[in-house]
Amino acid sequence: MNTVTDKGVISARPMADVQGSRDHRNLAIDRVGVRSLRYPVLVQTEQGPTASVANFSMAVALPADKKGTHMSRFVALLETMNKQCQALSPEVMSELSRDLLVLLEANQGSLSAAFPFFIEKAAPVSGVKSLMDYQVVLQAESSPGKATVAIEVRVPVKSLCPCSKEISDYGAHNQRSEVTVRAEFAEGKVPSLEALIRAVEAQASCELWGLLKRPDEKYVTERAYDNAKFVEDLVRDVALSVKAFAGVVSFSVEAENFESIHNHSAWARITG
Repeated sequence: MNTVTDKGVISARPMADVQGSRDHRNLAIDRVGVRSLRYPVLVQTEQGPTASVANFSMAVALPADKKGTHMSRFVALLETMNKQCQALSPEVMSELSRDLLVLLEANQGSLSAAFPFFIEKAAPVSGVKSLMDYQVVLQAESSPGKATVAIEVRVPVKSLCPCSKEISDYGAHNQRSEVTVRAEFAEGKVPSLEALIRAVEAQASCELWGLLKRPDEKYVTERAYDNAKFVEDLVRDVALSVKAFAGVVSFSVEAENFESIHNHSAWARITG
């Protein structure tokens, strides 16, 4: 029965914890949790924390004898993160994955945060500054005594076809490309997001900028022409750059050229 206190607040008898009850089907669940959970976040950059919005996926392993997990606790974890003004970074993701196990009373858990990441870049000739956007995903897996973190960056670049350059009297077809790098690093040796993005851009026919003046456009056009690369060249060169980072444990690199003379893409992938 509900009662009204002297402050006008309704109190109730304790409610049954149905999710915490026993299940008799004897089937463990690999992962159960929430997806597409959008939350305002701070993201750690080389210049300090900056505001963004992340799309979270969070889950834990559920034992065979347990009926369900407590979904509200996933949201509670993000609330705590925001109240403590923690800026997302690989290190913070590792901490969150450990906290997830404690909060959900689980022995395995995972979470990922996908968000837009902006870098202020100066145009190559005029020096005019503008923001360039990239897509970033931070992923963490945790079990008692162990946590691993992976970084994924999607970097738009420019590529120019060596074959077209070779066979043409003038000009060569070129296009925008996207390079996706996913890498796991040893604890304490994780590079900044900016460093990983710069390593990718350095291997393209030319990098991209948000704002260019005419002298900059001339530079981009000529830089790409002088630095022609197949998608195979691009994926190999980026893979070598990623391997050169200290502490890299594993990686995958995928490059996709959105072809300007075909209605399809060319792509390649390397794992290591």
